[in-house]
Amino acid sequence: MRWQDMRHIALTLSLVLAACSPNSEDAAEDGAGSDRAASTTPSPAANASQAPADDPQILRLEGLGDLTIGEPIPEGSTFTEGGVQVTGSECRLVSSPDYPGVYAITSEGEVRRITIREGSDVTLVEGIGVGASEEEVRAVFPSFVEEPHFYVDAPAKYLTQPGSDPRLRFETNAERKVSLIHVGLLPQLRYIEGCA
Repeated sequence: MRWQDMRHIALTLSLVLAACSPNSEDAAEDGAGSDRAASTTPSPAANASQAPADDPQILRLEGLGDLTIGEPIPEGSTFTEGGVQVTGSECRLVSSPDYPGVYAITSEGEVRRITIREGSDVTLVEGIGVGASEEEVRAVFPSFVEEPHFYVDAPAKYLTQPGSDPRLRFETNAERKVSLIHVGLLPQLRYIEGCA
């Protein structure tokens, strides 16, 4: 076989292989790359992109609705303290009639934590909400760190996302069901009673 023929065959094979293999741009466009990452290492951040960005009933690491973790409550937000927009620097609890069963903690004028409790339809992008089982939480978030519950005897516990802020924290009850879901920044993420 001649050198030119071998070169032509090698070039043809490389073109065929390139055409059959998805490149990174194609994977990003069709979302396959992010779906694979989310299915192999489930995390709130990895899965957050799968839900519509404007879905107001999805709690994300970044926040909920018009509340953004680490930012002030936006002007005109329905989240207020007793009907008054929060501007002070001390720790305050705010809620909204648009989000029953949800409250947020502000400190230094910024949203530091958002909490979902019974009576809320808000869920994580993974579909986990208040009332989910501990088993469901661990199936999606196997690396979360377990700590004993401060008020409720075992098997109640806290399950907290390791790593850097913002993070997720679940509280489970004696029936091993999620009673509260928090997203936010330390130290407020670990507060047990409102601002304490």
